[in-house]
Amino acid sequence: MAKKEENKKVTKKSSSKKVKAENSETRSVNIPLRLFEKYKSEIIPQMREKFSYKNVMEVPKLEKIVVNMGVGEATNDTKLLETAVRDLVTITGQKPQIRKAKKSISNFKLREGMPIGAKVTLRKRYMYEFLDRLISVAIPRVRDFRGIPDKSFDGRGNYTLGIKEQIIFPEIDVDKVNKVIGMDVTFVTTAKTDNEAYELLLAFGMPFKKK
Repeated sequence: MAKKEENKKVTKKSSSKKVKAENSETRSVNIPLRLFEKYKSEIIPQMREKFSYKNVMEVPKLEKIVVNMGVGEATNDTKLLETAVRDLVTITGQKPQIRKAKKSISNFKLREGMPIGAKVTLRKRYMYEFLDRLISVAIPRVRDFRGIPDKSFDGRGNYTLGIKEQIIFPEIDVDKVNKVIGMDVTFVTTAKTDNEAYELLLAFGMPFKKK
């Protein structure tokens, strides 16, 4: 009996090790990111030629993408904030941070510390995956789309895109949407000028209006 029990324990241990090994192998598989590969093979040479960068380290890159949903009406209806958080998780794959009011405004029934929105900061793999879906799938779904404006650069190489409806993302089930909520998507780059940032985003495939 003792031998049988020992054999069972050995079998359990070996099977659990096998499962752990399979899981670690799955995690180690890196699926190539289309836009990151494009940046390395096409965009870097293109930017170096256009701006005469001497060193490859001078070439601007995308540092992070911040997706922000402001829900001012959440002061009267807390379910709106829950909806914003749920939709941001669905769209970005990350848990959002809750944004709170920094000061009280009596006219808007707003008190300091009240939750008024949610935001997600995307970097590396999440950033490139989101950018690819935004450019390839979401933006073309905007009604009467004629290109995005190029006037929303901040003078420091960063660009903010306003999106009126979260339902342009196919991950959102329209039948389950209680309220259409807009969002701001900010692209933070290492570019020193707005012109360099514009050319970088354009090279990624950002569909700016033709000048």
